[in-house]
Amino acid sequence: MNPPKLHSLTVDADKAGQRVDLFIGEALGLSRARLKRLFESGAVKVNGRTAKKGLTLEAGQRIAVEVEEESREAVPDTDFPLVVLHEDAALVFVDKPAGRPSHPLQPGETGTVANALVARYPECAQASVDPREGGLCHRLDVETSGVLVAARTREAWTTVREAFGGRTVDKRYVALVTGPLADEGDIDVPLRHHPRHPDRVEPAPFGADDARDAVSRFTVLARTGDFSLVEVQILTGVLHQVRAHLAGVGAPIVGDTLYGGREAPGLGRFFLHARSLSLPHPQTQQQLRVSSPLPPELRAELERLGLPLPGERQD
Repeated sequence: MNPPKLHSLTVDADKAGQRVDLFIGEALGLSRARLKRLFESGAVKVNGRTAKKGLTLEAGQRIAVEVEEESREAVPDTDFPLVVLHEDAALVFVDKPAGRPSHPLQPGETGTVANALVARYPECAQASVDPREGGLCHRLDVETSGVLVAARTREAWTTVREAFGGRTVDKRYVALVTGPLADEGDIDVPLRHHPRHPDRVEPAPFGADDARDAVSRFTVLARTGDFSLVEVQILTGVLHQVRAHLAGVGAPIVGDTLYGGREAPGLGRFFLHARSLSLPHPQTQQQLRVSSPLPPELRAELERLGLPLPGERQD
């Protein structure tokens, strides 16, 4: 393994008051999982003293971070039962099951959608800038199921990534929520990482430097009691956007206890499914729409509640 690389950083006045882990993550482009390992191993020092991740920074402080170079090789995983929804010369759309990460966070990690993609489509490893992402053009939360798209060439990956950034991809989810909710509406609330809980997001205060635009549009498909089956179209792509937005309007997703959702022990996951993706094909520019059927465990939950399946009329 290569020796650790030492990074030396100084806290500017405009970064005073920020948490040290968020400061380092932004400065070095490190994932939350990798930051966690750095602090646990004592690899971060502030003014020469080992720092904890929750430390609030002051202007002028000097930060030293020892970061080990990680392998960027993609590890094929032939044991993952990859379900392909559509494939052509440029793109592969797959059906991600709940409980599987989109791509690895640690060197040598397997069991993710990206590992399975590389095993079946080796060229995907060279399509994305980071080979470990297996050509994926976006990601879904671990417990979210549904459509993921990967590219088979760098040109296709770049084009689709630009489409996501330019808001020309139609992303639709289905969620089961509880609480009062209008028949339809838009949620235009910027989000940011929670300063005390980096594993979740929260509405950003007005003018916050770390705020990210987040816009969701929802339509209630069916109701029973205080349950509502909702379709959500997201116009942006912020971490946990659907979960945080629905919780923010008083209608958290069933099973999503991180955001105040009602516990659903029989379900074994939260009820959020990436129903469809529609985007301009990178080669033909023709609109391509790919849908994912509702998984059996979510179908069973709707049947238990007497709610119709999405796309089916309620009698």
